[in-house]
Amino acid sequence: MKHAFSALAACLVLGAPCAHAADTHFAKGADVGWVSEMEAAGRVFRNRDGKTGDLYAILKEQGMDAIRLRAWVNPQDGWNGTADVVAKAKRATAAGMRVMIDFHYSDSWADPQQQTKPKAWATYTVPQLADAVAAHTRSVLTALRDAGVTPTWVQVGNETRTGLLWPEGDATKHMDNYARFVDSGYGAVKQVFPDAIVIVHVDNCHDNATFRWNFDGLKAHGARFDMIGVSSYPTTAKNHTWQSATAACLANLDDMVHRYGKPVILSEVGVPWDHPDGKAVIADLIAKARAVDGGMARGVFYWEPEAYDWKGYPMGAFDRGGKPTAIMDAFLER
Repeated sequence: MKHAFSALAACLVLGAPCAHAADTHFAKGADVGWVSEMEAAGRVFRNRDGKTGDLYAILKEQGMDAIRLRAWVNPQDGWNGTADVVAKAKRATAAGMRVMIDFHYSDSWADPQQQTKPKAWATYTVPQLADAVAAHTRSVLTALRDAGVTPTWVQVGNETRTGLLWPEGDATKHMDNYARFVDSGYGAVKQVFPDAIVIVHVDNCHDNATFRWNFDGLKAHGARFDMIGVSSYPTTAKNHTWQSATAACLANLDDMVHRYGKPVILSEVGVPWDHPDGKAVIADLIAKARAVDGGMARGVFYWEPEAYDWKGYPMGAFDRGGKPTAIMDAFLER
């Protein structure tokens, strides 16, 4: 049986931060880190009527009100570097959309398969890595602030199931270092944007045991965070149907809220663009988020919906003509 309680009661009784003003509206958003690169390659985006237009405007037409952007340290080709992130974030702000910044603390992709240190940090000691996390975080956020962008949310790490900045921050061997790096990022965020909501993000929302291990470890080592972010790709969850994966995700989100007294957010969701149940899967995830105890889920972000026929990625939500599929209609409802 669910133990219903209000968000206010959660923050007062469990000691969690009470909701920030900008956090009160349930977010329906998209990670669009590829948008500038796709545009530079000549890709166009169309609305449901087939008219070409700005991606941000098309996403707003589809019910989205927030944008998520990954930040890399020294990317080889510049995409997702500071200048690119600032440019994309300025577009979101101009469109009246909230912004989530997702620090990877790497020169390229960071995820459960790879948490590679930036090349410039390769020989750093643990204290130097902690300092570098803080300095990089402050640098990017200061550039955003100077450009007139105020992020609502900031992730310190991307899908840090087993930590970040390997091998020093491999949580399976050095949970203390992982917690130290997270806390360093947290402190840096608050220095630039005291009201920003700091997220720790773990993948496989259906895997409650891993979430408990990860966040118990962070808590035991004193790492600060304001919100728990999750990824959910239900059609790829091992040993699950998509329906059982979303049900397990909801159970995990409820457990996170009760166990740690923190709100939760679905930082990444996705489904194959041509999946016959695509809209139903995403609609169910949105419904599951809205069903989290006490209204403690803060939103759902689709990962790269605009990525049609792009770099082999199969889980966008636009068709091969650059138009939103029915998947995107899930964000129009409720």
